[in-house]
Amino acid sequence: MKIVLATHNAHKVEELRGILGERLGEHELLAYDGPEPVEDGATFAENALIKARAAARHTGLPAIADDSGIAVDALGGAPGIHSARYAGTRDDGDNLRLLLANLEGVADRGAAFVCAAALVDGEHEEVVTERWAGRVLETPAGEGGFGYDPVFQPAGESRSAAELGREEKNAVSHRALAFGALVERIRARLG
Repeated sequence: MKIVLATHNAHKVEELRGILGERLGEHELLAYDGPEPVEDGATFAENALIKARAAARHTGLPAIADDSGIAVDALGGAPGIHSARYAGTRDDGDNLRLLLANLEGVADRGAAFVCAAALVDGEHEEVVTERWAGRVLETPAGEGGFGYDPVFQPAGESRSAAELGREEKNAVSHRALAFGALVERIRARLG
């Protein structure tokens, strides 16, 4: 069976294939090439559903999507659902620099990556939301990953998310947790 990964982000497609590939085995995970919907939800779950619904409607296939970002305690949960557009440019480097500037001199750097993973298959919809706790570093570290990975240090870890190997990250990240929980529901729903 074919399942559409409702994202235009090549990094996210690669990461989701790494997380879901073995777990979904016989299902073919397709990249989405249709129109991007307007993500105007107020929560990660609402935005994940908006994307999955749009991809399912456009392709006629079951679709899975996520909405994710970093929520920083000292910033009242910002950038949150606006993580990808935080600096207004959709550029990872700009977003990261703005986050660090907004946290300059702040001692409490607690944060979490949040991921809402959604499945839409016709009228059936499922959403799972998970958090990956940690803190924001004062300076970027590591070359791997994308987005805020170079400044996010997972709880109990001495390295940034960008310093974790791909398989390490795909075993413990917010996406791994959310999609891991969603896999059983996908299997039950789609066989």
